[in-house]
Amino acid sequence: MTSLSKGANVPVAATAVRAELSWAAGGGVPDVDASALLVTAAGRVRDDTDFVFYNQPGHPSGAVRHLGKQGSRDALQVELGRVENAVDRVVFAASADGGTFGQVRDLRLRLVDAGDGGEIADFAMTASTETAFIGGELYRRGGGWKFRAVGQGFASGLAGLATEFGISVAEEAPPAAAPAAAPPATPAPARARLTKGEEKLPVDVRKRLSLRKQQVAVSLEKRGAAGISARVILVLDASGSMTGLYADGVVGRVVERMAAVAAQLDDDGQMQAWTFASRPARLPDFELGELPEWIRLHVRVGAMMKQRRLEPGQLDMKTVGIQNEEQKVIAEVRGHVQFAPLPEPTLVLFFSDGGVYRNREIEKELTAAASEPIFWQFVGLGHADFGVLERFDSLPGRKVDNVGFFAVDDIDDVPDAELYDRLLSEFPSWITAARSAGILR
Repeated sequence: MTSLSKGANVPVAATAVRAELSWAAGGGVPDVDASALLVTAAGRVRDDTDFVFYNQPGHPSGAVRHLGKQGSRDALQVELGRVENAVDRVVFAASADGGTFGQVRDLRLRLVDAGDGGEIADFAMTASTETAFIGGELYRRGGGWKFRAVGQGFASGLAGLATEFGISVAEEAPPAAAPAAAPPATPAPARARLTKGEEKLPVDVRKRLSLRKQQVAVSLEKRGAAGISARVILVLDASGSMTGLYADGVVGRVVERMAAVAAQLDDDGQMQAWTFASRPARLPDFELGELPEWIRLHVRVGAMMKQRRLEPGQLDMKTVGIQNEEQKVIAEVRGHVQFAPLPEPTLVLFFSDGGVYRNREIEKELTAAASEPIFWQFVGLGHADFGVLERFDSLPGRKVDNVGFFAVDDIDDVPDAELYDRLLSEFPSWITAARSAGILR
């Protein structure tokens, strides 16, 4: 065994190694995750696939795998013979969610021979205010490999560390500067994007989001649409019959699950949202990093109706009434897309518990919208009367079929994989049809 101090190195003769990150469990200790970056001689990754972590657990080359966490231990394995020639270093990093590394006791990185389990190196680390940390690195030297103890911290978390090595963490850009979306000719492996604001989320929310983004990516890849981009708009029914679903937290949980769709398709971490009953109302824009607070403030119809005083930014739900007037919010969303066009298509996720009765008006709006770069995915919460929405697939007079619909008895009982498969079942084929019809570029 070789105990290393910061900056020291040791030769590595093994053909495959495991980097084991460990720490002392206990109260107040943040959640710690290990990751690896495959870096060129220029000190940068080649693309985002060179970042291996819990949400992207395997490198396409097979050289590096995230083995998963067990208690207060996380590990990665490197097959040195499979590391591509363009890769000069494999950097072992870690991130702390919900605190800093100064709160983590007995933090250490061990490098062991993956074949016989023999220890190659052991590096005990200390930290203070850092939320991301480089423990050590494998690097090429004289036709072989060596391991160096690094011990360098970052205060900007996983996203800051990723940016340091050239991982593309999405930044806000003016809509006009956004590139045109196009499915790649060869579908890329299903993987989730690292989205702006993700690092600000509480640990439990962030982990759920990461797993759900991966599932969204899988659902898109099944349909040959890996890597597509889209603006995502959320529409929530706020009619009187929905009050129980808000009060029971069902709608809040729906919003959290839809955040993964927005994060995967629209990597600026933003989403527009509307609510409606007798009248439509636009809610404040959704920011991914503020997801729990956004749900608390804006997805509370039942409670908000009883409040005497609203918090800043909250909508007085009495202003939207209690009837179902879907056609009005459809028209308002259409107007927004026309006023603020983007090169990417728009996916509207529209949730309602039924009671649809303005069938003629709804049909008129959605038929007119068939020539616009918008796909309308309606989800029925329960099996109430959804009127024309259930029949829209067979309605004539449209350039393309721009509407999808399905209903579920209890959306909480639908697994993520099934929900995203159903939610995205028609959107990719609509993109193809809309391009053929000249609706999309």
